[in-house]
Amino acid sequence: MLKRFIRLPLLVLLGGLLLASACTAQPSATAPYTDGVQYVTLPAPYQRYSKAGKVEIVEVFSYGCIHCAQFAPVAETLRKELPAGVEFKLMPAPFNEEWIPFARAYYAAKQLGVVDRTHLALFKAKFTDHYPINSMGELGDFYAREGVDRAKFMSIANSKETTEKMQRDLDLIRRWQVDGTPTLVVDGKYRVATVRSHEEMVAVALWLARRELAGK
Repeated sequence: MLKRFIRLPLLVLLGGLLLASACTAQPSATAPYTDGVQYVTLPAPYQRYSKAGKVEIVEVFSYGCIHCAQFAPVAETLRKELPAGVEFKLMPAPFNEEWIPFARAYYAAKQLGVVDRTHLALFKAKFTDHYPINSMGELGDFYAREGVDRAKFMSIANSKETTEKMQRDLDLIRRWQVDGTPTLVVDGKYRVATVRSHEEMVAVALWLARRELAGK
């Protein structure tokens, strides 16, 4: 079992971060994964991220997390290969003061409609090219280099509406009992738990999503 730990100071709601990746599917006449081992059924009532009718796989992540950077290409492949009736969503985790700017940046990028072209690019700039991207100002500079209006980006990122959205999402992250990144949550009902690789984490999430889809 592969586990990576990120130790970060407690902000208001959550503390240290644990990364767990996914579990292998073995041919079997029974279910390939076990509740309480490879995944956890969350307490009812279940709460989805959106009210859309499709089954959702939500990645709780941060642009400040190197493990999320490593998982991002795998998640992008997952997003492009989802079965009909399943959708993939991103949810930033403001687990500490250092990660709050990254959460704000995601909300602003989403509102401006540039996430598809900047998501992987931001991970690359920070962790591969080693640009100094940590503060809100440095994030504004990054998005400006990507052709985004810097003033508009900064205005949205620092707005009251973004702060409220970040708090609502953090409340949901707590309800889902997420304590590390990257974490996948399926339909607000299941959280992928003890796993051994990013690819297997995706396999567990897809299995759960297909099971939910069949139930609908």
